Formats: sequence, structure tokens, C-alpha cells
Amino acid sequence: MTTIAFVGCAHIHTPGFIQQVNHRPEIQCKSVWDHDGARAAKRAAEMGAQVVSDVAAIYADPEIEAVVVCTETNLHEQLVLPAAAAKKHLFIEKPLGFGAADAAKMADAIESAGVIYQTGYFMRGDANHIFLKQQIEAGAFGKITRVRGSNCHSGALGHWFDTEWRWMADPKQSGVGAFGDLGTHSLDILLWLMGDVTLVTAQIDNGTGAYEGCDETGEGLLRFANGAIGTLAAAWDDVANPVSLLISGTEGHAAVINGQLYFQSSHVPGADGKSPWAEMPPSKPAGFEAFLDAISGKSGAELVGVREAAYRNAVVEALYEGARRGTWVKPE
Repeated sequence: MTTIAFVGCAHIHTPGFIQQVNHRPEIQCKSVWDHDGARAAKRAAEMGAQVVSDVAAIYADPEIEAVVVCTETNLHEQLVLPAAAAKKHLFIEKPLGFGAADAAKMADAIESAGVIYQTGYFMRGDANHIFLKQQIEAGAFGKITRVRGSNCHSGALGHWFDTEWRWMADPKQSGVGAFGDLGTHSLDILLWLMGDVTLVTAQIDNGTGAYEGCDETGEGLLRFANGAIGTLAAAWDDVANPVSLLISGTEGHAAVINGQLYFQSSHVPGADGKSPWAEMPPSKPAGFEAFLDAISGKSGAELVGVREAAYRNAVVEALYEGARRGTWVKPE
């Protein structure tokens, strides 16, 4: 039995994480803390856990091996640093930090602690993405000239953030709006597939204006170190997001359309791009599921390195800076 605790229950993904914990007999949540006592009590009751009024009690409890951090993003640093010092394994909901500086500081602490770390980039476990990473590494696309990631939904149109999750549309607490919130998922895949970037910029807008002072839509432009051009779309203002990924190369092409992969390559027999590609690798546990596997001692979990997570913070920060300045920015 692995004993965990929740530190904060503010994130919109918290109910889903609780469901996953409750379906894992080898995982037990002992304690829940949140600065909002009513919120902590609600979520603790769903797991049969106790509410603690002082988060330090969680860090001092030797039975608690791992901590799930789902607070508002601006609280991450003050809660994560003592958790790392207490040698607790850490799941920290994305983004790791409010910006590049605090993300780097937390990465230093987590690396020094030598604990298991994971964040909520669940798209790495998708069979389409695993297959495309394999094909890129095998040279099936030739020289890749252009990639595009898109992650959009109707959160602002549906007023998802009007009540319980309102903080997520308040950049003073979240650090970002829609472009950073959703875009970081597709950015993770683009960086995972293509490597680091040298320069970035973006156009980020308020869209419908449903949430004052918060962006709802944006397009980023990225120059990868390997020379490829990348574009990144993310929004809460879209009624559909049919094309989530495109890869163009001198000898191949791929498009993920409504979850199906269309793949063309002169190096792969039968890859003519005319119908969905069927010869897929198995999907893998990723995101929170992979964290639960890892702390339970299961092998093969698709974990995100803490330096990777911090780098994504730096790239998102540079994209927002590029939008503000109307120029290219080099991520720190």
C-alpha cells in the first residue's frame, strides 16, 4: 500500500485524479490540505481521507510517501519546496511554475531531493504520438520542415470557469490564460518530438472577452534548433479541434485528424496517407496514471523530467513575452 496526500484541490482535473486514486486499491489517500477548508473537506470525503489544517503536518508524516499538488499555480513554489525537502514524491499539476524562474527553482529542489516527479502532460501516452516519435527517430519524414500542434476546446464558450474553477481564468493566480493552459500540452508534444527551440513569438488575444484580463485564444510561432518551423494553436473559444497535429517533411507527412493518424512516407511500405494508419504501438499510461504506477513500483511509466517541465514554463513565458513585445524572444 502506498500512502499519498493531496496538497490543494483547486485544479479542474482534481475530481478526475480522485477517481483514479479510488480505483487503485494499492493507493491510499491519508490527508488533504487546501487553504479553502470547505474545498478540502469536500475532496477528503470523496477519498475517505482526513483534513489537515496545517500543510506542514503532511510533510512531517512518515507514512505519506507522495504528494499531489493541485493548488492555484501561484502557490506551487511555497508548497513544493518544503515537500521536496521532506523527500516526498511529487505530482505537480501543470504548469510546474508560475513562470520560468520559480519553475527552475523547484526543478533544482526536486532534482536534489531525488524523488519521483511527474506533471500532467498526458498526451505522451497516446499511440499516435508514440508512433510518430518512433518514425521521426527512424528518419521516415526525411528533413522535417514544419510542424503544427493544436489544442482547443469550448471552455470560455461554455463558461467552465465562472464558478468553482474561476481562478484558472485569473492570470494573477494561474500565470496564464487559455493559450498557456491548453497550449502547454501541445507544446510538450512538439518539444518531445522535435527538441528545443531557439526563438519564439505569438499573437495572443482575449477572444470573446468572457473573462476580464484573461486571454482565450492564441497562435504561437516557434523556430526549432533543428531548423524546423513550428506553430502552436490553443484556445477556449473553439467548438471543434479536428486537426491536432501536423508534421511535414521532405520524405513524409502526418496528420492527426479527429484522433486518427494519416501517415505518408516513402520509407514505410503502405504509408500512402490515404486512409487511417492501423499498425500502431500500444498506448502507455501517462500523466497522473503514470505517476500512480511509478510510486506503486510498476515499471514503464512515461514520466516527464522536471527539467523538461521547467523548460516548457520558460518557452510559454517567452511566447507571452513575444506577444507583448511583438518580436521574437529566446526562452531562458
